[in-house]
Amino acid sequence: MNPGHEDRLAALGITLPTAVSPKASYVAARRTGPYVYISGQVPAAGGKDQFTGKLGREISVEEGQKAARLCAINILVQLRAALGGNLDRVVGCIRLGGFVNAVPEFGDQPAVLNGASDLMIAVFGDAGRHARAAVGCASLPRNVPVEVDAIFEVL
Repeated sequence: MNPGHEDRLAALGITLPTAVSPKASYVAARRTGPYVYISGQVPAAGGKDQFTGKLGREISVEEGQKAARLCAINILVQLRAALGGNLDRVVGCIRLGGFVNAVPEFGDQPAVLNGASDLMIAVFGDAGRHARAAVGCASLPRNVPVEVDAIFEVL
């Protein structure tokens, strides 16, 4: 066990809601061996998208970072559910994959994804440092600006 992840989350003032099951033909999390794969999460809370629009048009980099942070919170929600309610079982965040809904000339995808990456490091410390992809795309479901998926190593 890695005591302290749950404590760090509380110290950050983050209360994770109950995990919501996907409404499509996939699962939110899948464990294989010591790894948990978390499906792409969007910036939703309370069943509603909190951000919509394209980076470089309706959404600024700073708003994109907030949206990516909310995606990361939703990743933690699904991860905690997959681990029976205990993030202290996390050995480390292995990888984040981020998709940024942006106008063609937008080039700050890495800065946007820092909103998710910074939260993983804040919660898991050095174990939160991860490999990452930050990819621009022409659209995302419901016109959300960011979607992030993840892979974790767990006990």
